[in-house]
Amino acid sequence: MTKEEQFLLNRLLDLARRAYMSGRPEYSDFLNLNEQDIFLANKSNLPPVNYLLFGGYNYAERKIFIFEPTDYYGSNDIPIVAIKCRPINLKFSDSLTHRDYLGALMNLGINRNVLGDILIDDNIAYIICLNSISSYILENLLKIKHTMVTTEKICLDELTNIKPLLTEITGFISSNRLDSVISVAYNISRGRATEYISQSKVFVNSKLVNSNSYTLKEKDIVSVRGLGRFIFNNVITTTKKNRLMISLSKY
Repeated sequence: MTKEEQFLLNRLLDLARRAYMSGRPEYSDFLNLNEQDIFLANKSNLPPVNYLLFGGYNYAERKIFIFEPTDYYGSNDIPIVAIKCRPINLKFSDSLTHRDYLGALMNLGINRNVLGDILIDDNIAYIICLNSISSYILENLLKIKHTMVTTEKICLDELTNIKPLLTEITGFISSNRLDSVISVAYNISRGRATEYISQSKVFVNSKLVNSNSYTLKEKDIVSVRGLGRFIFNNVITTTKKNRLMISLSKY
């Protein structure tokens, strides 16, 4: 474990201890998949508290940890909000991407750890963030590239119907091995897929997986850093030569 990873782990364990000692919930910043896995691999060191990962919507990748005492029955005001950001004139706006929105936020001096996922739907962005930074974003996010935008805080419930744009993929494999399925998902060789796995860039259901032969199950969500995410839907059929025809939904 690197010095930075140990610092992160210590910080999360300290939040858990504070929740236990104070008798009230404590919340982390937003964490990426690797940071989440560092904690999950060391959760045996937790004091007697409950923990929950939450990112604002069902498909979230970036999430916060919520630590609660086991006997806590009070309200839990999770400090996550969503901001809807749309071009003032959709007809004449630039075609805006996730990178454009994230870049504009970074240019405002905002740290990545206070930002969750950014969802794009028909050139409109839904920015998930900590409540502590929301007012600053509402006041200062006025332009993306050459496009003037308007922002408003919305209820997280409005994200329920916002889903990633999925591309349906089918292919043939000999087994549900992780390297084989990644090869089909991104049209790369199994050797290249193995490199991503060995370099700790592959997560299944937010958990780091370093085994090429890991067997995927239906509805597993696989994230490959640098390539994207996909859902392993199911095995459609088995051919006479015992090859599996599989269905994937790629983000």
